[in-house]
Amino acid sequence: MKKTAIIGVTNSHGRELLNMLEENGTSADDFFAVDTDSPLGTQVSYGEDIDIDVFNLRDFDFGAVKIAVFCTSQEISKHYIPRALAKGAFVIDCSSAYAEDPDVPLIVAGINEDKIAEAKKGLVSLPSAQITQLLTALKKVSSSYKIKRMVINAFMSASVYGKEAMDELFNQTRKIFMNEPLVDDEKIFHKQIAFNVLPQVGDFIGDETSCEWNMNVEIKKVLGPDIKIHANCAVVPAFIGIGEFVNVECKNDVDVDKIRNLMRDTKGVVVFDKHVDCGYVSLNDVQSESDVYVSRLRQDISVENGFSFWCVADDLRAGTAQNAYNVLTLLLQKQG
Repeated sequence: MKKTAIIGVTNSHGRELLNMLEENGTSADDFFAVDTDSPLGTQVSYGEDIDIDVFNLRDFDFGAVKIAVFCTSQEISKHYIPRALAKGAFVIDCSSAYAEDPDVPLIVAGINEDKIAEAKKGLVSLPSAQITQLLTALKKVSSSYKIKRMVINAFMSASVYGKEAMDELFNQTRKIFMNEPLVDDEKIFHKQIAFNVLPQVGDFIGDETSCEWNMNVEIKKVLGPDIKIHANCAVVPAFIGIGEFVNVECKNDVDVDKIRNLMRDTKGVVVFDKHVDCGYVSLNDVQSESDVYVSRLRQDISVENGFSFWCVADDLRAGTAQNAYNVLTLLLQKQG
């Protein structure tokens, strides 16, 4: 019987997906753990008592796989996904490498999973973590109100660049306290990230960074091409999590109390919004949480039909692994 393959099990996103599989009772015998350049004998822990072998992606045979989940970089996904497709595996790509391909549906479970049936290539893409958490918060709102414009200010932790970036933040912080030079620890961000904020996530594409450009593309692909998007992204000196201030403008009249109730009734969303000191949720509060948290919900009086809110989530877990797990579960159910 063919199994599922999880590719990228030693990086942060793949590790979090393994945690989610174990927590939901998936047997280690039901999937292959795969990673790039894994020497013979490499293992990864699965729960408290099990260590599983890790296969090397370079020579892995996808002929024994029915579904492959790629928790890898865009470069690795683009190189190896065609190989998996050629062997008949259905692919879930977490890297957004194929997000702009019109024949590859961009899926957020609970919003547009019906689009999986339109995957002509046997491949679906998942949005980036900041888009998944945003669209999860707006899941019911977007179907009840006609959203015409959004302005998003995203504050992203070092984890969006991976473990090496998190290590760089740690090393810089330590060196600042030790009064040591940082020159050897500015390889990922090319600047000081410790105790600093950098208004760049990804390479520049004209006036925008790749992250800002992708947010525009991904939101329109899920919610429709007529929505106008303006995104601003910055890296903050935190290890895990993404916080977003979002301004939403609608065509229809806005009732903030009704929007608050819609968000409260949305699976995977927790509204914690008290108009008192510390009556909101911060990045540190959501680490290892699977839900998206909403605070600071209020009327935006600068436009006719607008509201704004603050949302935070663990980008590794709620932003990526939870959606990947949900889409994988849907596919397994359909395939029997």
